[in-house]
Amino acid sequence: MSNATPNGPVVLDIWCELQCPDCRAALDDLHALRERYGDAIELRLRHFPLEKHKHAYAAAQAAEEATAQGRGWAYVEAVLARTEDLAARGEPVLVEVAGQLGLDAEEVDTALIDGRHMLIVDADQAEGKAIGVTGTPTYVIDGQRIDGGKSQEGLRARIEEIADSLLGR
Repeated sequence: MSNATPNGPVVLDIWCELQCPDCRAALDDLHALRERYGDAIELRLRHFPLEKHKHAYAAAQAAEEATAQGRGWAYVEAVLARTEDLAARGEPVLVEVAGQLGLDAEEVDTALIDGRHMLIVDADQAEGKAIGVTGTPTYVIDGQRIDGGKSQEGLRARIEEIADSLLGR
């Protein structure tokens, strides 16, 4: 028996950046949401690199390459686990993480050089700005923006309330 709605899963867009300690902390909420809803919720990473984090834009591009190689979420979680290391050492961390996950690390490095994923990152960031995203993490579910940039207090409960309503629970 599927938990999906007749129109497919509930979509939760997560505006995130991979050098953000708050986004790393938000992983606990995302794991809990996956556990609670399974396939009834689709978590979609949306890139919103912040200027204050020097390597966030490159990390977003590397995450897109990891997604192209079939391991996007695993890569995102692994990079978020190393936010301090990324801040200190930069792009070599992105390539190391790719290799540790069994991705083609050379291809990740090449993608950072040739910029093949820049348009995706730029489009996400532009859309985020257009809908009022100012910090990360920020969530959008059922057209409602839930801002976690200042505090994550109560965010998961609010997302669950909306998801339950959409799923008829």
